[in-house]
Amino acid sequence: MTLDIHQILKKLPHRYPFLLVDRVMELEPGKRIHALKNVTINEPYFVGHFPFRPVMPGVLMIEALAQAAAVLSFVTLGQEPDDKTVYYFAGIDNARFKRPVEPGDQLELHVTLDRMKASVFKFGARGTVGGETAVEAELTCTLRKFA
Repeated sequence: MTLDIHQILKKLPHRYPFLLVDRVMELEPGKRIHALKNVTINEPYFVGHFPFRPVMPGVLMIEALAQAAAVLSFVTLGQEPDDKTVYYFAGIDNARFKRPVEPGDQLELHVTLDRMKASVFKFGARGTVGGETAVEAELTCTLRKFA
């Protein structure tokens, strides 16, 4: 399964400048997702991170992986987010940053669903650029409904 930006907007509540998934290349519900973040010099964080050598902040690389994980979760559950559903981080373990991500790079987001119990999801996540690992982490996320 693939998703374009219009379908992604239906699966994630995030919007510019915080939407960090541009395309889903492959998705196997309940198993894995391969998504893409096109990194451009127009990203607002590059103004200050760093003016002399623009680098995508590590926390945003992790956030991009979590957003890909959220798409996988919503598709796996057969749900779409609404104004009463929030998808939160519950944990980030073993995060490692292996190479910088710069303007012009395509950050490929590879996420596998390792465990799902009730509304808690555990993922293995890795971001690559040109086949080289840029970031990796184990993510725990949860869906919360509000009245």
